[in-house]
Amino acid sequence: MTIERSSWTGMVPVDDTALAVTDTNGDGVPVIYLNGHAAVQRHWRRVLAELGTEWRHITYDMRGRGKSKRSADYAFETNIGDVDAVLAARGVARAVVVGWSYGAFVAAHWAGRNPARTVGAVLVEGAQPYDWFEESMEPGMRKIWKRIWWPMQLLRPFGMAPRMTGDQLAGSNIELGKIARERDLGPVLDSITVPARYVVASGESFGSQGGHERIRASLPAVTARNPNIQISAKVASNHGSILRKDYRAIAEAVREVAALDHEGN
Repeated sequence: MTIERSSWTGMVPVDDTALAVTDTNGDGVPVIYLNGHAAVQRHWRRVLAELGTEWRHITYDMRGRGKSKRSADYAFETNIGDVDAVLAARGVARAVVVGWSYGAFVAAHWAGRNPARTVGAVLVEGAQPYDWFEESMEPGMRKIWKRIWWPMQLLRPFGMAPRMTGDQLAGSNIELGKIARERDLGPVLDSITVPARYVVASGESFGSQGGHERIRASLPAVTARNPNIQISAKVASNHGSILRKDYRAIAEAVREVAALDHEGN
């Protein structure tokens, strides 16, 4: 007899904060979704619908985003630890880890460190090694994020803007620029021993002036060095619209890495 378990939504306490988590439960392969820098759980809704109820979907808002509480610590390393906290709280031993943008970097690091716990990894428009950040850019980036912060507050009542300060948002983005450097991210990607697939866009975001495509050009070297990593699809959307317009390609990449899992079969 099959016992159906209903979806669970609640708060998972971690350190000085609590994370808003949704778990569809069920007996399907667990998939945990890691958001973009300022994104929230609902950005994944089309991917979840495309995959359907045969999978166990776990989504959550990162610290200070969506319905999650504020924190004194928004460091990249802390976000990696939060993946462990969410999976432990939901009793999940192994999962497919799927990340978009900022979340793709978290997914790559987590998969590289936890091969026994990773069914596979799907990296959506992120975790592409490229030296775009220079120390001289930091003051300007902090100024831009502080300027953006004020209009963002209009979206906060709708859960569409982080509850972080402008300086915290800038610090997080600056840290990511350093983590994305070839000398830092390259070894992380080389260490991945589970099936990993990229889903990359081909369009440019407003104001990027070809920057995204230069970053994407780093991937052939990544896949050449590590046979576990491949590009599953290059789609027509841009960085910001990929979850909305090309969710089918992301869902297919999830199916692809799960089908290559030998430990769980």
